[in-house]
This record gives sequence, structure tokens and C-alpha cells, in this order.
Amino acid sequence: MVDVSGKSETTRTARAAAKVVVGKNILQRIYAGDMPKGDVLATVRIAAIQATKQCSSLIPLCHPLPLHKVSVDISPLDEEAVEIQVNCTTSGKTGVEMEALTGASVGALTLYDMCKALDKGIVIESIRLLEKTGGKSGDWKADD
Repeated sequence: MVDVSGKSETTRTARAAAKVVVGKNILQRIYAGDMPKGDVLATVRIAAIQATKQCSSLIPLCHPLPLHKVSVDISPLDEEAVEIQVNCTTSGKTGVEMEALTGASVGALTLYDMCKALDKGIVIESIRLLEKTGGKSGDWKADD
């Protein structure tokens, strides 16, 4: 692991997103609450939050961090796709980018799992960091 003992503690945030193309029929059924495995949106939110808390167990050499806040927003991008955004906040010596990215990834995989009985062709198109704040390197925002 990288030695962060000399770094100062600062408030750090990160926001990551995953795009999942599920198709028009499945997207309508998700929002209507008509899915065989139950409430897709609630399950995705819980899975994403759990994943952020387990990041250091999943990613080698990742520092365990106390997360002060995690939020998950799921919104339709168009009539066939959704975006899962995960926001993480901590005060520490290292950033929370990996936690946010892990949450978005596991959220997307959970969405696939909840919907695969209807269509195995669901596509997770992208997982990416949207922005981060705090720390020695300062703030960063993705070019859209």
C-alpha cells in the first residue's frame, strides 16, 4: 500500500457513474415495479452502498476508509438506459474515487442480475469517475 501517513486529512468526495442499457420494455417494467426479482431500484441502491463499504476488501492495496456519506442516484438516460451515480464523502488522507467506482460497478452488476431473466443482452456500457474533490492533487472533473 502507498504510505499516506505524511498526508494531511481533508474532506474528500468522489462521484462515479455506470451506464446500463436494459431496453425499453425492461426499463418500463423497472419503473412500474413489475420485475420478477422485486424492487430493482432499491436493491441496486443497497448493493452499491454495500460495495463502497467493502472496497478495500475487493481492490488490492486499497486503503480502508471511513465513509461519512454515500448516496446512490438512478435515473433514466433515455427510453432504454439508466445511469447509476454513486457519491462518496470522507475525511481522510486518501481519496474515495475507488469507493465510488466500486459502488457504481456493483450497482450496474446488480441491475444486470435483477433483470437477466428477461434479457441476457443487457449491456454495461461505461463505468467512470465523474469528479473528485480534496486532497493534494485538488479537484478534478471529467470532460463531458
